[in-house]
Amino acid sequence: MGPTRRTSSPSGSIAFDNANIEDFVVLRSDRHPTYHLTVVADDIDMGITDVVRGDDHISNTPKQIALYRALGAEPPVFGHVPMINGPDGKKLSKRHGATAVGDYQHLGILPAAMRNFLALLGWSPGGDREIMTLEEMVQLFSFEGVQKKSAIFDMTKLEWMNGQYLSMASAEDLYPLVSPQLDTLGLNAGRDAILTAITAVKTRSRTTLDVARQVAVRLDPRYVELDEKAQQEIAKDPAGYKESLASSVTALRDVAWTAAALEQRLRELATQRGVAAGKVFQPIRIALTGGTVSEPVNELLHVVGKDAALKRLESAARSVLTP
Repeated sequence: MGPTRRTSSPSGSIAFDNANIEDFVVLRSDRHPTYHLTVVADDIDMGITDVVRGDDHISNTPKQIALYRALGAEPPVFGHVPMINGPDGKKLSKRHGATAVGDYQHLGILPAAMRNFLALLGWSPGGDREIMTLEEMVQLFSFEGVQKKSAIFDMTKLEWMNGQYLSMASAEDLYPLVSPQLDTLGLNAGRDAILTAITAVKTRSRTTLDVARQVAVRLDPRYVELDEKAQQEIAKDPAGYKESLASSVTALRDVAWTAAALEQRLRELATQRGVAAGKVFQPIRIALTGGTVSEPVNELLHVVGKDAALKRLESAARSVLTP
């Protein structure tokens, strides 16, 4: 029995008996090297000392160690980590969606969020910590934290993490990323208005595409589309929805257009009508965004602007068909 070749994985060392390593081709008949010779020669040329790669390469390793020694070079330290799988548990591939970094950028993923997400695929710093800067990841990383089971590339988790980074970013930082997407949508608005809208929506967004769409909705009524929940809310009491919008328009005509003053006036209106504040707020939210979730309604009104908001509320009231 010949000597063994050793490599490692998160589970420990792996040994191969030389007797079980078959002869293999290193140079094709057309004089082009095979993968094994190519990577070994490249690593020797670059002085590579440590190789960490997927566990699908474990079977390649003893052959490559033999080549290092045949070429008179000391083999690097090899480590093998579990593969990244798709949500279906199968090896990640094109069928699971975007595969290039540029694709994720076009989907509205921030570079820092993608870096953080990738670092946690198959590795954990310990505890429940998830959001980290690059410097923190470098400081905390150790091979002891590499997990033994395959990681799952979960797009929902990536979008959640991206949302955390969007929340922490300033409107100024996001503007150069969101502005081209607004141009694609055909929105024509000033920088100051866009920055104000980005500040209002970024904490409720998962991608920069979400930010752009929500900014467009607040700055141009052409982008308002009633979602299913909004339609259901209106259908419960169309006459009440219409009346609420009409009374809101009347109440807001002479108010100072600040978030604080708007909230006070709307709460006063709810008291006058003898209804809960939500009965006043929600019709406005639906009319201005087409949905049932947004930033606080007083802030939403402030972002949209007085003239535009009153005009849009009046138009939404007129469009409601009542029995």
